[in-house]
Amino acid sequence: MVENLFWLGYVGAGLALGFAFIQARRILKYSEGNEVMVKIATAIRSGANAYLKRQYEVVAIFFSVMFIALLALSLFGFVNRYVPFAFVTGGFFTGLSGFIGMKVATYANARTANAATRSLNRALRIAFSSGTVMGFTVNGLGLLDITTWYLLLKYVFNESIEVIAMTMVTFGMGIATMAMFARVGGGIFTKAADVGADLVGKIEAGIPEDDPRNPAVIADNVGDNVGDVAGMGADLYESNSNAIVATIAIGIGAGYGSSGLLLPILISTVGVIASLIGTFFVRTKEQIDQKTLLRSLHKGIFVAGILAAIATLPVTLYIAKASESSMAHNAEGIFVAVILGIITGFIVSHFTEYYTSDASRPTRELAESSETGTATMMIGGLALGMKSTAGPIVAISVSAIISFFVSGGHSDFNAGLYGIGLAAVAMLATNAIILATDAFGPVVDNAGGIAEMAKLPKEVRERTDALDALGNTTAATGKGFAICSTAFTSLALLVAYVNVVKDGYIEAGKVDEAGNALLDLTLTNPPVLIGLFLGSALAFVFAALCISAVHRAAKSVVVEVRRQFREIEGLMEGTAEADYAACVDLCTRSAQKQMIAPSILAIASPVVVGVFLGAAGVVGLLAGVIVTGFAMAVFMMNSGGAWDNAKKHIESGNFGGKGSENHKSSVIGDTVGDPFKDTAGPSFNILITLSSTVALVFAGVTIAFSLV
Repeated sequence: MVENLFWLGYVGAGLALGFAFIQARRILKYSEGNEVMVKIATAIRSGANAYLKRQYEVVAIFFSVMFIALLALSLFGFVNRYVPFAFVTGGFFTGLSGFIGMKVATYANARTANAATRSLNRALRIAFSSGTVMGFTVNGLGLLDITTWYLLLKYVFNESIEVIAMTMVTFGMGIATMAMFARVGGGIFTKAADVGADLVGKIEAGIPEDDPRNPAVIADNVGDNVGDVAGMGADLYESNSNAIVATIAIGIGAGYGSSGLLLPILISTVGVIASLIGTFFVRTKEQIDQKTLLRSLHKGIFVAGILAAIATLPVTLYIAKASESSMAHNAEGIFVAVILGIITGFIVSHFTEYYTSDASRPTRELAESSETGTATMMIGGLALGMKSTAGPIVAISVSAIISFFVSGGHSDFNAGLYGIGLAAVAMLATNAIILATDAFGPVVDNAGGIAEMAKLPKEVRERTDALDALGNTTAATGKGFAICSTAFTSLALLVAYVNVVKDGYIEAGKVDEAGNALLDLTLTNPPVLIGLFLGSALAFVFAALCISAVHRAAKSVVVEVRRQFREIEGLMEGTAEADYAACVDLCTRSAQKQMIAPSILAIASPVVVGVFLGAAGVVGLLAGVIVTGFAMAVFMMNSGGAWDNAKKHIESGNFGGKGSENHKSSVIGDTVGDPFKDTAGPSFNILITLSSTVALVFAGVTIAFSLV
């Protein structure tokens, strides 16, 4: 009976993609405003499209090389014949989701600015509708691809459950690879432009943000779209899809059969429906207050979460009890794990908002620290970010251990891990509306820039600035969901790797006298311990590569902006136009060149460590990356978000307001936080998943060629 329900994945995909299409059509019915606004929006759209075109050209070359490499591995029997094709489709749908979301965002920015001339709520609704296109496209395409692969492998090619599981993991590796390029490349572009524009424009020239005299202003607005929409969309697509894929793999390991495969797909489908309903509750009063605005978005998210929790009860119990495995005896416990995942998502959201919103004490105290100079503001932001890691880590740890035991982990290790995987799926079940509250932020940021450049009335910029500050907080929340769900997912992938390697050792004859795999995973085993050190180092080196890339690109933008201010006669007086294209081209070339090294590092590390330290070293490497990467991600994203909103708190008239020395200190804090929160920080969850899936796919290579 359960076998016949997999088509419901297509129902979830159809609802999500259909709603995204309706929302996109609805947005296009609104006016972009006057001729100047249309011209600016067109320039932003053109720059964003040009960047993505060049990015996909680079990525296409990389994917072609990987396809050939995986094809060769399949010919020698290291992976199954579907692996190369699953890798490509995973990357294709990830890139497509980011492209669609960005395309709609570049059409929504001027429309949001124009709507802000009428009301705050109207601007919020248009920007949020643009975000829903991104959110529902991500969930819809993920369900479409996962369901299609399962049905093809099961009913067309009649493959075993084990083949389906490994193919799904490779599909996840393709997703993570594409997400890495999109997130890192987009992050480098957007932060290089942002830092360059702020340092020269605000600090040196003393002109307002998004002033049309600033040569980097268009590049800055383009960056919002390629980094915070296309990059973030690919990022959340990776988190959501790999949570489902990892849980499917563990369900197979637990012997749960079709029920174990179907349940995460149905939970995601239920989440799509709940998110769709929740979107209709997002609206606000004409009150520019962060607490009021946050409540407006919370209403939609809470409605979606509550509906998802209620609806998953009958779904979980029915699917679990229909299983002929031990899953039927753990049905109630599995449902508890699902609920824990949803609740943990809200807890993490609370911690993130508390530490990054300018309506909360930590960020306001950080803004106040600007009174004593830039140094104290930097120290305060670093301390804030470090302190903010405790809450999410404790919440995830408690949720994981409870999910493990209530799902049957006391008697069956894989059953407990399945519960942890389902908690990750449930946390992202309402991913569509979570991502919508994130992706609307870059749209209102663009809208504020267009309002400034088009010289719209002051109250328009006040409305867009309020929504932009809200977007910074919700963006931090979305990133928090991504990294926390990855913490759950990575545990499942790590154990899946151990199980695959053990089976591989037995098949290769690497066994002891009792027939057990010769795999020593004790902490005191040197390869494991060295792997742990290397995993921690990998997290730091990866972050350094991302931040250094922004550093180098931003320097080139600063030099170019200074040159134009110096050489273009009449630019500062407003009688001449800046060469915007030069800055866009600089950021594009820098991003394309420097996004490659972090991506290759993440892919190559598990393979190289596997050859020199064996499977035990890879287990240590993955554990080190998971632990260090998780803490680093939360620290960086919350520090960066707090610095940004502390700046906005000052710009709203507190502690001297715009143009004051306090404001200049906050701008410097914001520029330091930019690569933290929008380049390195949110890329850690992809680093964790990508290294884990690469290790799984190349497990056969590790077993065959390891030197220990």
